[in-house]
Amino acid sequence: MSARLRWAAGAARLTLREPGDGIDRAFGRARRLITGRADSYEYAADPEWERHLHERLDLPWPCVQAHEFETLWSEIEGSLRQQGLPVGRGAYGGWDDGDRGLGRVVWCLTRHLRAASVVETGVARGITSRVILEAMERNGEGRLCSIDLPALDTALHSEIGAAVPSALRARWTYVNGTSRRRLPALLAELGEIDLFVHDSSHTARNLRFELDQAWGALRKGAIVADDIERNQAFGRFARSHADAGSLVAAADDSGALFGIALKGL
Repeated sequence: MSARLRWAAGAARLTLREPGDGIDRAFGRARRLITGRADSYEYAADPEWERHLHERLDLPWPCVQAHEFETLWSEIEGSLRQQGLPVGRGAYGGWDDGDRGLGRVVWCLTRHLRAASVVETGVARGITSRVILEAMERNGEGRLCSIDLPALDTALHSEIGAAVPSALRARWTYVNGTSRRRLPALLAELGEIDLFVHDSSHTARNLRFELDQAWGALRKGAIVADDIERNQAFGRFARSHADAGSLVAAADDSGALFGIALKGL
């Protein structure tokens, strides 16, 4: 069966279980096939977002954790290549791996905030998951809960979490399903969180749902949302919490944008 047919079969199964999510994803896929790209919305990326983030956190700049991250990133890319897996844009069945810039901000926030309770949506190969778990290991504390609806193309399922070694998995809980079904119950169970990372379905409907859910559970910490240029949800969310402050950053390869929202910092 071709990749396109496997995706269609997965989308049909998802629509039967979760009609809203299935239809949402199908429309997004159709738009990409017809136009050759996803919708794109203009955001003003801050070219000095890292310095401004550290100023908001009252931390020295340049970041004292930068060298640790660069070493780790090289290890992650090397481990995937040793498994015969390509890395980067479009490498995961046409979808993107987590960008180095996204990984760097997640590393920085987990380390500097000593984030003990972290929730992410979207796992795929687990690159961002690996970054968070490695940061927690160095902090000596923390637990990551990851909600992930496996790729609709079942041929990609063997690659789920490929970047996360067994030695780090004691701190990791993998929750199979959509964020709309699993996120509210997970946040209720956890009570409060320190960091939330969105990297699941990037539709406006799904992103705004996740942002609103996570913001209510966030005590004093941060939200990071990837691929925000695909819709206006992050901008609208940021305007509704203007007192909290937000940053928009370009991925290192300039292929996408991610947003950062800080609460109580």
